[in-house]
Amino acid sequence: LAKRRSALTALHRQLREGTVQKLYVVLVKGRWRDDKRSVKLPLHKYVLASGERRVAVKGNGSPAHTVFRLQRNWKGYSLLEAELKTGRTHQIRVHLAHLGFPVAGDDKYGDYALNKQLARQGLKHMFLHARKVVIAHPQSGETVALEAPLPGELQSFLSVLDAEEARVAARGIQY
Repeated sequence: LAKRRSALTALHRQLREGTVQKLYVVLVKGRWRDDKRSVKLPLHKYVLASGERRVAVKGNGSPAHTVFRLQRNWKGYSLLEAELKTGRTHQIRVHLAHLGFPVAGDDKYGDYALNKQLARQGLKHMFLHARKVVIAHPQSGETVALEAPLPGELQSFLSVLDAEEARVAARGIQY
């Protein structure tokens, strides 16, 4: 985001101070029930014997806070908006997996059998998308909102879910 060192340090300061708003779109396995849920679970980093870095919910971990808002439900899936209040490694993925709602396509914390099935349906990557970031302009202080549309592959997968829902509705089946 920054072309100059001064702008970069100003953005880093905003991140440290928690004044940057970060919004993500995430598809999870399961039927999310709450319109809005604030999740505060501490996260602990560790390294496997293989050298792979992992994160888990653990009492002595660093504080982590995510706010989830339900966008839409399908049979077996829910689309959520995730707002990071803190910025810990793999925070969204670990919070959701811990709650029993693994991110679709997540090969580290997700449901591996489901991921194979999703790949056959066209979802070959994790369904977690950084949708919007809101910062204060480093020079003017003016609020700047930067948005990124959902990538084609993710949008196409939502269309697959919509089509399946339409097929089920046409048969008169409710879920």
